[in-house]
Amino acid sequence: MMDLKELADIMFPDVVETREELEKKYPERNLPDGAEVTRFAPSPTGFVHMGSLLSAFEDFKAAKDTNGVFYLRIEDTDTERTVENGITGILTDLKTFDIVPDEGMISETEEKGIYGPYIQSKRKNIYHVYAKDLVQKGLAYPCFCTKKELDETREIQELNKERIGYYGSYAKCRCLSCNDAIERIKKGEKYVVRLKSQGNFNNKIVLEDRMRGRIEFPENDMDIVIIKSNDRLPTYHFAHAIDDHLMHTTTVMRGEEWIPSYPIHHELFKVLGFKEPQYAHLGLVLKIDEEGVRRKLSKRKDPEASVSFYHEKGIPPEATKLYLMTIANSNFEEWFLSNPTGKLKDFKMDFEKMSESGSLFDVEKLFNITKNYISRMTADELYDASLPWMKEFDHELYELMTKYPDYTKAIFNIERGGEKPRKDYASFSDIRSGIWYMYDELFKNLNYEYQKITDKEEIKKILNIYFTKYYDISDDKETWFNKVKLMCDELGYASNMKDYKKNPENYKGNVADISTVIRVSITSKSQTPDLYEILKLLGKDRIKKRISLID
Repeated sequence: MMDLKELADIMFPDVVETREELEKKYPERNLPDGAEVTRFAPSPTGFVHMGSLLSAFEDFKAAKDTNGVFYLRIEDTDTERTVENGITGILTDLKTFDIVPDEGMISETEEKGIYGPYIQSKRKNIYHVYAKDLVQKGLAYPCFCTKKELDETREIQELNKERIGYYGSYAKCRCLSCNDAIERIKKGEKYVVRLKSQGNFNNKIVLEDRMRGRIEFPENDMDIVIIKSNDRLPTYHFAHAIDDHLMHTTTVMRGEEWIPSYPIHHELFKVLGFKEPQYAHLGLVLKIDEEGVRRKLSKRKDPEASVSFYHEKGIPPEATKLYLMTIANSNFEEWFLSNPTGKLKDFKMDFEKMSESGSLFDVEKLFNITKNYISRMTADELYDASLPWMKEFDHELYELMTKYPDYTKAIFNIERGGEKPRKDYASFSDIRSGIWYMYDELFKNLNYEYQKITDKEEIKKILNIYFTKYYDISDDKETWFNKVKLMCDELGYASNMKDYKKNPENYKGNVADISTVIRVSITSKSQTPDLYEILKLLGKDRIKKRISLID
C-alpha cells in the first residue's frame, strides 16, 4: 500500500486534497422529490446545430417540468475543438430560443451556481484528486506505451480477429511494479493514466434506459485512458462521471452514439463509488434527401441544421420549440390539436414517448406549425415580435413599420382574431410580400396582376363607375358587397355565380372578375387578404391616387 501511495504522490505531486474534503464543497441539492437535474454539455465550438438544440431543449424541458435545475457545462478537454468566443456563440443560440440555464456558464468568463467551475479545463485539479485516489487504491496506473507499441498491438489483434483495445494480456503496463513505474516517471518518460478495469467481458450488465428500456451489455474490461499525457486533462469518460456526480445530475440525455460507451461509464461510476445517473439515449435527427434516403441531418449539407437558419428566416423561437416538441414526444401533436391555445409549459414531456429510431426533421412541417403559431398572434404581438427581425434583415420595412405603428398593426389585424385566421406567414421574412403594397412609399414601379379583364379602357370604366357611384367607406361589409353586385348588373357582369356558371355566354364576366379588377388596381396583386378591410384602411384619397397611376 505504501508503494501505491508513493506512486500516487509522484504522479500527482500537486494534489494535497482528499476526495472526502473535495466532496464537502458539493453538497446534495435541496430540491423537491422527482426534480430533475439535467445539463447541456457542449464543446465550445461557437454554435449550436439543430441536433444539439433539440437535446438542450429536452434537457431544459425535463428540468422545468419537475421544478428541477438545468445547467450549462462546457466540455473543453478536447482542445482541438475549442474556438475563440465559443461559449458566447452557444449562449447566444440558446438565448434565442429562451433556453436559459439556471446555473453554469453565463459568458466566456462568468458563471453562476455553487457547483462549478462549469468549464472542464478549470477543473483539472478535481479530476486529479480522483485519479490519485484510484492509483492509491490500485484501480488506476501509469501506462508508458508509445503510439508505435499501441499500433503494433492493434495490428496483432486485427490479424488474430480479436477485439481491439487495451485489455487483458495486451495491457502491457498493467502489471508493472510500483518501483518500476516510479523509476520510469523519475526518468521523465511520458505516460497516460489508465483505469485498471475490474470487469469480465463474459459477464453481463444491464442499462435501464429511460427511453429504450432494458439494454444488455458485456462488462467493460478495457483499461481506458482517464488522464492524458500531453495536457494532463481527463478524457471525456472520466470527466463526465466526476462532473455529473459532483453536480448531482439525475438524468443524462445524450445521442444514441454513446450507447456502446455505457459499460465504460458504468464501471467508472462503480469504481469511483458514485451513484449512477439515469440515462436516456436520444435517436438521431434524420432527413429524407432528394433520393428519398433517410440520413443524419448534416451541418455541412443542410442549411436547416444550423440555428442561424431559423434566425435569418425569421421563424419565431416559440414556434421552433413547438416543432421540437413534436420531435421530442410523439403525443405532443395530439395534445396541441386539443389545446390550440396551450403553452409549452402546460405539456409534460414523457421519456417513454420519445422515438428511439430517430426523429425525422421536416422543414415543411416546421413552416406549417409556424403559420399556425403566427396566425394566432394578435396584431400587437406580431408587430412586437417581427420588428427586431425587420431591424436586422429588412431595414426599409422596419423604417415604415416604426413610422406608421398603428397603421401597420391595423394591416396585421386584417382577418386576424377569428375562428379561422389567415395563415399567410410561415416566417417574418414572408411579411414583406404580404403587406408591402399597403405602404405608399413602396407602391411604385408596379407590375399589375390582372386576370380575366385586361382591357385598360374597360378597367378604367369599372373603376370610375364603382368609386364615383357605388363605393362608400362607411358601408358595412354586406352593403359593400351588395353594391359591387349592383354594379355588375349595370355593366353586364353576372352578380350571381350560379347564373354565370349556367350561362357564361350571357355575361362579360362575373362578380369575381370585377372584384379582382378593384383588388389589383389598388394593390397590384390578385391575391390579398380581405378587400373590404384593405379599402377601409387605405381610405378614399389614397385609393384615388392609386387608380390614377393606372396607364
